[in-house]
Amino acid sequence: MKTSLTFLLITAMVLINIPKAQGQKDIKVLTAKESDPRVMQWMQGNPPPKDKTLRVDDGSFFIFPGLRWSVSHMREFMPTVGVSKGLKNAAPLAYAHLKSEIDQIRFMPLGKNQWISFEESLDEVYADGVIILHHGKIVYEHYRGSLTEEGQHTAMSVTKSVTGTLGAILVAEGLIDPKKKVTDYVPELKNSAFGDATVRQVMDMTTAVQFSEDYADPKAEIWAYSAAGNPMVKPANPNDPNSYYAYLKTVKKKGKHGDAFGYKTINSDALGWIIAKVTGMSVAEVLSERIWKKLGMEQDAYYTVDAIGTPFAGGGLSLGLRDMARFGQLILANGYANGEQIIPLAAMEDLKKGGDKTVFKKAGYSLLQGWSYHNMWWMTNNAHGAFSARGVHGQTIYIDPKADMVIVRFASNPVASNSANDPYSLPAYEAIATYLIESKR
Repeated sequence: MKTSLTFLLITAMVLINIPKAQGQKDIKVLTAKESDPRVMQWMQGNPPPKDKTLRVDDGSFFIFPGLRWSVSHMREFMPTVGVSKGLKNAAPLAYAHLKSEIDQIRFMPLGKNQWISFEESLDEVYADGVIILHHGKIVYEHYRGSLTEEGQHTAMSVTKSVTGTLGAILVAEGLIDPKKKVTDYVPELKNSAFGDATVRQVMDMTTAVQFSEDYADPKAEIWAYSAAGNPMVKPANPNDPNSYYAYLKTVKKKGKHGDAFGYKTINSDALGWIIAKVTGMSVAEVLSERIWKKLGMEQDAYYTVDAIGTPFAGGGLSLGLRDMARFGQLILANGYANGEQIIPLAAMEDLKKGGDKTVFKKAGYSLLQGWSYHNMWWMTNNAHGAFSARGVHGQTIYIDPKADMVIVRFASNPVASNSANDPYSLPAYEAIATYLIESKR
């Protein structure tokens, strides 16, 4: 492996957002069953054999198929900060088992001509764990790969929707005015592209920033950003940014704010900085105080951090599958749980209203026609009013209000782009929603 490629893989550990593993064009992509971490026997032994060892320093921990083990063990490779659930017992979850019925639900994947079952689709998306809630009860729960009930899995860019939710809470509380400039809260960004952007433009990702997330381009800004956030390696040039905050101050403007949706990870970290400024706490602490301790989570969650301990607000959250289901149910229930309005109703009403479909359309998502983006949530604008949090390699929270349903999934697809999962995921979600509605469970 060339030194430059090694560097890209090492920096990718902070970003956790690679569309496909670098340097694998000649490697056969194994099926979900062939690449099952239990079959591969990654990291088994004390020490594990050399050919079963995954490492940070050579980037192997985030190359498929090794990443299928690493996504459930991220804090073993990287420094992290915890999201405390507090000392209370977990809020119990009720069950209404429908696993065998849901496994047999059949649907036609987008662009295909052969029907498959939901159970079969789990292999297609390399699912590691799935929970489906209906009327607040777990009707489906399944763990695969290296994920267990006690384990935690990286949520990738689902983290962005968590960050967006925290931002919406602070807006409802009056701590943030979305019409104000970013610099009203973070004056350090005055000379960056964010200098004349509003908080709303950051929260809806309609900022005009020069920031490419084309991972095939070694000169894309995403690599400089991931290098800045790398807690393990100092920049080659001492003048290069060496933290998320330091990098955000260097971002250049390209275009006019508000003109078009552009999915840029740096927006989430800019919002994370705003959240930290107005609360005096890190994103991890705010998540703990505003949601984790109130919702009755089973486990502490954790964020990966940069060299100065800043949580990666754009993709660094890891958590348990049932806790992600609890979070999804909280959103479905308009922020109400355990006898308390945990998220203000004003925040929930704003979150669910969706964004501007015209500016979203300019981004060119062929499989997401008619969608929009608001408060860092993806809005389908379909007949059910469904919306979702989405993360690379197949992470999902999918909420269908009409079906009173939440689907959460962890996955480790070798291709990170959601375009690899959507043909199997989107019709599956709709088929399950239809089944639950029509069965009148």
